[in-house]
Amino acid sequence: MAELARDEEFTAFVTSRAVWLRRVAYLLCADWHRADDLVQESITKLYLHWGRVSRAENPDGYARAVLVNAFLAEQRTAWWRRTRPAARPPEQSPPPEADLAVSLDLREALAALPPRQRATVVLRYYCDLSVEQTAAAMGCSNGNVKSQSSRALEALRRSALLRPAGRSEA
Repeated sequence: MAELARDEEFTAFVTSRAVWLRRVAYLLCADWHRADDLVQESITKLYLHWGRVSRAENPDGYARAVLVNAFLAEQRTAWWRRTRPAARPPEQSPPPEADLAVSLDLREALAALPPRQRATVVLRYYCDLSVEQTAAAMGCSNGNVKSQSSRALEALRRSALLRPAGRSEA
């Protein structure tokens, strides 16, 4: 009986967070299929540790940390380094009211960042986490988050994709 209640609680949590987890995963990897794989891997890990997750002060933060760790772990594998796709524009599926060109340029510039910088930007500016929360989610120091954020933002500023037409880098 307790296991049934546990499964129902887990199902309710995943159902309410699945779309959000998929969006975060897509921003990390710039590929909807890989995002689905990352979410599935994260959901599996969450299920295995649901007792600990459900007792956590912030289950959403726990889920986000599992997702980011799955993404970063994938980037470190020899398989990923051998099979990683060449840089390509991200898939097109922005919301209808969004400026398509700006949205695609931003996604492409974000996809060009190294994995840890991309994860830092997504956590800090999309998930709106503090430096401390981002450090906890990524398992690194506050200073590392600050330096990764600084480098990532500088790279985005320098990106020709995000520069207005007619302006060159000074």
